Parts: sequence; C-alpha cells; structure tokens
Amino acid sequence: MHIEPGIVTGTKIIVSYATAAGSAACALRLAIRSLSQQHALELVGKSAIATGLVFTFFEVFPHHAVGVSEVHLILGSTLFLLFGAAPSAFGLAIGLLIQGFFFAPFDLPQYGMNVTTLLVPLFAVKALASRIVPEHTPYVDLEYRQVLALSIGYQGGIVAWVAFWAFYGHGLSADTLSSIAVFGGAYMLVIVVEPLVDLAMLAAAKAFDGLRESSLVEHRLYGAA
Repeated sequence: MHIEPGIVTGTKIIVSYATAAGSAACALRLAIRSLSQQHALELVGKSAIATGLVFTFFEVFPHHAVGVSEVHLILGSTLFLLFGAAPSAFGLAIGLLIQGFFFAPFDLPQYGMNVTTLLVPLFAVKALASRIVPEHTPYVDLEYRQVLALSIGYQGGIVAWVAFWAFYGHGLSADTLSSIAVFGGAYMLVIVVEPLVDLAMLAAAKAFDGLRESSLVEHRLYGAA
C-alpha cells in the first residue's frame, strides 16, 4: 500500500504529518505499556523481525499499482498475532521507511500518509482483538471467524484510509470514486488470502510449539491475557 505521488500535494500534505505524529505517539504509548510485561531487548528483537518481514512484504512480494494506490500483501493481522501491537507498529513504520530510502525515494513525501494508513488499522485490530478474543484464549486457538474479523478490520482500515487521502486530495468526483472502487476491489483479494495465512501460521505454531517459551513472539500466541 503506497499512496501514489500527486494524490495529496501542497499545504494539504501537512495533515499527513499530524496524523503520522499521532500514530507514532500511539505506537510509543503501546511500547511503554508493553515494557511492563517484557524486557526492552525482547521488544527490540520482535520489532526487528517484524521490520524484516514488512520489508519483504513491500519489496519481495508481488505488488501492483491499482487506482489511487498500490496493492501489497501486507499481513497486518499476521504481524499482530505473532508479535503484538507495538513491535508490529515499529516494524511497519521502520520497514516502510527503509523501503522508501533505498528502493522508492519517490514515496518518501507520502510517508506520513502511508504510515498512518498502515498503523491506525493495526491499532483498530488490537482493539477488536480485545473484544472478540476471550482473555483465556491463546491466539493459537482462534477460530476462522475471529481471524477473518481481524483481517477485515486491518485491510478494510487500509482501504478506508486510502479513500480518505484520495477524497482529501482530489475531492469528490466520478474519477476519484472510480479509482477508489478499483483499488478497493483489488484489495479485497488480500482479505481472501490473509485469514488463510493466519490460520496456517497459527496451526503450525500450535503443532510445533518450540516457540512457546520464546521471547521473540507475542505471549498471547500461546498464553492467556
């Protein structure tokens, strides 16, 4: 997911700086809270792994420009289930920044929009998980409907933010509506794939629980809240 250059220009782009700053503040708040349950090195380790995965999602996995943005297989709910909210947020933000600096410098002016579009849906997934996953249920025991809800929450949030930036930049017009519809339709394919990836990952973690005592995965993967 990258907002195409030229969608939001001029002074309008200042709003993206504000939303990105707000997203960064939320991520830092989550990190500070998580430090009461884990060592700082554990947070750094999980964030580093998440960063590597995010870079892979952006640069190695197939991606195509569709409408107002690009369609990437960004496995946001997968990251959340494996590493938790704070490491996933850092992974998304840092992975996106690395990709921009070294492979897509033309995307750097849109960094504020892109990082907001990635992080805010992640925070929504965390809130959703707290509502639909009972406290005594480890993530490896999630059902398909729960995993699907998390995936829809993340990917739907991305589509909603892309639509916001498109309308904000270009206004309400037939062309903008058409571009958003094309992008949204293509992105729904990710919702088909992501829950299956999540279920396969959770099944593998449950069958081979060598990571149960690992500090490099989210404790909820195997344990209760």
